[in-house]
Amino acid sequence: MEFISLFFSLSSASILFIFLFHSLLKFFNSNHRTLPLPPGSLGWPYIGETFQLYSQNPNVFFASKQKRFGSVFKTHILGCPCVMISSPEAARFVLVTRAHLFKPTFPASKERMLGKQAIFFHQGDYHAQLRRLVLRAFVPESIKNIVSDIESIAKDSLKSWEGRIVNTFQEMKTFTFNVALLSIFGKEESLYREDLKRCYYILEKGYNSMPINLPGTLFNKSMKARKELSQILAKILSSRREMNLHQNDLLGSFMGDREGLTDEQIADNIIGVIFAARDTTASVLTWILKYLGENPGVLQAVIEEQEDIAASKENCGEEKLLSWADTKKMPISSRVIQETLRVASILSFTFREAVEDVEYQGYLIPKGWKVLPLFRNIHHNPEIFPDPEKFDPTRFEVAPKPNTFMPFGNGTHSCPGNELAKLEILVLLHHLTTKYRWSMVGSDNGIQYGPFALPQNGLPIKLSQKP
Repeated sequence: MEFISLFFSLSSASILFIFLFHSLLKFFNSNHRTLPLPPGSLGWPYIGETFQLYSQNPNVFFASKQKRFGSVFKTHILGCPCVMISSPEAARFVLVTRAHLFKPTFPASKERMLGKQAIFFHQGDYHAQLRRLVLRAFVPESIKNIVSDIESIAKDSLKSWEGRIVNTFQEMKTFTFNVALLSIFGKEESLYREDLKRCYYILEKGYNSMPINLPGTLFNKSMKARKELSQILAKILSSRREMNLHQNDLLGSFMGDREGLTDEQIADNIIGVIFAARDTTASVLTWILKYLGENPGVLQAVIEEQEDIAASKENCGEEKLLSWADTKKMPISSRVIQETLRVASILSFTFREAVEDVEYQGYLIPKGWKVLPLFRNIHHNPEIFPDPEKFDPTRFEVAPKPNTFMPFGNGTHSCPGNELAKLEILVLLHHLTTKYRWSMVGSDNGIQYGPFALPQNGLPIKLSQKP
């Protein structure tokens, strides 16, 4: 009765407005539901097409899908229904112009291992707060103060390789892990390095596993290591508080935030930064050695550039340690990094999740579905980069067109640590090319996938000092 009385108390204009609004809403919803999903296949139940993607050259998987279905298609990987997009315009739509409709995310297994409070999984004020804190530790003004420490790690790493056959990728992982710990904890990390390394190495094995938490599974082992890693980080936090330490590293940035982060938030983001800083940079370094070894003309140009820097320091009577300014005098080496990032495309794609139903090019992207901009397809598009399989650093003498080169992502969620990554690569390259020569061991020139594309067997090499 109360509803009827209310209804009749409304003016005829109000009733007409409600009727029209309801009709429009009904029409919109009906029209939205009739939008088709993008073409494609969801594969097997739950498993989807995970094995097809991660067991072969990702170029083959993506190219075959794009040829059959176009630049927007659906699939199902790592337990998630996905829409993959492979044009610069679509990548900009998801990562920049309509970024508020697509939250950053990862598959369920990786989300649980990195932690729900990590910067990767948030938008809005909390993400902005975290990004500000991370950038404060990784902007040039901060990392230029640790160039000599990174140089020391690089020199020790290279010296340990001398005279033996090494797995380049595994050694680069050790190098980048040590640099990551330095940038996060400062020199204090040496007290906890081995325990952190042991736990993290177990954790990372489950990043791309199915989230099945049963005894003996990779996921189960990784989650146990993740718990122990959090306990180690709790000890570090407690120690700093007891000693009232205020340091200019990433942990100090997190702990000194006036808005206050919880210990859980700090732990999740520390683990997330290690994840972001380690394997991808190690992969890039591994590919750089392979491409330089296969392109002697490019290698010679890098050697001459780096030797000029070393000679200029000696002629000026300066201390031979590298400086931040020295790393800005390496244009050829920097273009080698760019071209390696393009050709190898270490991150074939990034994960986003639709926060509501989204229409794109006449297709429905349902709320909750993952959306994957395919960086690899864009970087290997012959209309954007002619002869895309060729390793040619000179193509970066001219800046690429916007939204066509995105090795660190794009928009507000682009990688905040890209300057640190480039710095550690240039420092290692300087000492590698001025003091050593290396040769690739074995005749296997293949590529392995799992999940990063890598030279076969991690690129075995033998390193020796120059006479």
